[in-house]
Amino acid sequence: MHLLTPKPQLNFLLWSIKRYSTALYLSHLHTQPVYPSTNDAVEQVFRIITTSSTPQSLRNSLKTSQIPLSNDLADKALKRVRFSHSNPQQALEFFKFVSRKKGFFHTPYSLDTMLYILGRSRKFNEIWDLLLETKRKDQSLITPRTVQVVLGRIAKVCSVRQTVESFKWFRKLIFKFDASCYNALLRTLCQEKSMSDARNVYHSLKHEFRPDLQTFNILLSGWKSPEEAEAFFAEMKDMGVEPDIVSYNCLVDVYCKGRQIENAVKVMNKMREEGIDLDVITYTSLIGGLGLVGQPDKAAEVLKEMKEYGCYPDVPAYNAVIRNFCIAKRLGDAYKLMDEMVGKGLSPTATTYNVFFRSFYWANDMRSSWSLYMRMRETGCLPNTQSCMFLIRLMRRQEKVEMALELWNDMVDKGFGSYILVSDILLDLLCDLGKLEEAERCFLQMVDKGQKPSNVSFKRIKVLMELANRHEDLQILFEKMSAFGSSIQLRRSEVDELERPISDFISS
Repeated sequence: MHLLTPKPQLNFLLWSIKRYSTALYLSHLHTQPVYPSTNDAVEQVFRIITTSSTPQSLRNSLKTSQIPLSNDLADKALKRVRFSHSNPQQALEFFKFVSRKKGFFHTPYSLDTMLYILGRSRKFNEIWDLLLETKRKDQSLITPRTVQVVLGRIAKVCSVRQTVESFKWFRKLIFKFDASCYNALLRTLCQEKSMSDARNVYHSLKHEFRPDLQTFNILLSGWKSPEEAEAFFAEMKDMGVEPDIVSYNCLVDVYCKGRQIENAVKVMNKMREEGIDLDVITYTSLIGGLGLVGQPDKAAEVLKEMKEYGCYPDVPAYNAVIRNFCIAKRLGDAYKLMDEMVGKGLSPTATTYNVFFRSFYWANDMRSSWSLYMRMRETGCLPNTQSCMFLIRLMRRQEKVEMALELWNDMVDKGFGSYILVSDILLDLLCDLGKLEEAERCFLQMVDKGQKPSNVSFKRIKVLMELANRHEDLQILFEKMSAFGSSIQLRRSEVDELERPISDFISS
């Protein structure tokens, strides 16, 4: 008996073993789940959130997708929902589904984004419930930024008194309640209410906390009157708080907005004397002020002089000069500056384009507006709500149905702009011209996004459907609208929710 295997048989044996090992390795690979890239996963989750008809279907779709849930994914998916104005209830269901994952804790960004989405739809019950749940699970997620996000939505529809009352209830929710929380309240009032409201609340609450540099900078940024800003600047120094570049920039800005350019230049010279380097914000304020006094060319010179001091213009600085030229109806010079921006590696934003859209709107120039929109689309710059409103109003005026529908389809596909504001004008145009099928399609697209069309738009489509004897289709629309509640019930529920004491939501 041969103890050694003959060479041909040995080669065959080695080949068989190698082939079996390779097959085993490949079969192991096929048994492992292949996960999509982060961007693909975000889009997949976003589609699940926006297309699921019920909370149960959303949960089932997330489970069967086998997408690994992470903080990065949750942050990006909720951000996507926020900017697409998608269904807030389904977004909340996604947020809760992820929260229930063992050992998972949302980031402060995810929490704040979710609260913003709910606040935009005035779902204040859900806001307080979510905050209470977050407090029980991880109180550190509730930050001063959370305070500002929530108060910002409340202040839009509530009185100053209700906003301050809501602020005080955050004492029970936030771990460290300090000056940064008071600053969040003051910033909210400056942005959503009036400067006098912010000033009155500051004086009524300043005994409860020690105002810091940020407190004064927030209030300085809101003053419209140079005299009031000067008085507050003096109070700041009396309290031993030394102004920084932000403080001085606020003073420069209020002088420029008040067309007191000489005083603004004096402050800039004082900044240099005190060793404070002027930054791009300082120069941008001066550029805006020069535009207000009708000196666009001098403002353009400032843009060039900035570089001599080692301060290079950014997009807002260019936007300010472009705005000046547009106001002066020198669109050629404005376009040259926008091209110069691109040449220097700066990408124009929706704000840049809106300056042109405003000029074209008042000039009733649809051709230039559409050409500019095509440029935005080609460069990947998403329009904001203001861009859409300039376009759709001009299309309505000139009865450009095809353009209006193309804009709407872009909004639906790419998730930009306010569906509610744009749809009112679009549906008005379509109904006026008897475009019932197109109006119905846009109406349903909006509902599928979780957005409630206005009652006026619904009534206009209803009349056309009744005239066309399309009663079955009309019944479908009624059912779709019933998901939002009747108009009277919806308004009443919103009022009740706002007037309901916060103590009902937050236990002591």
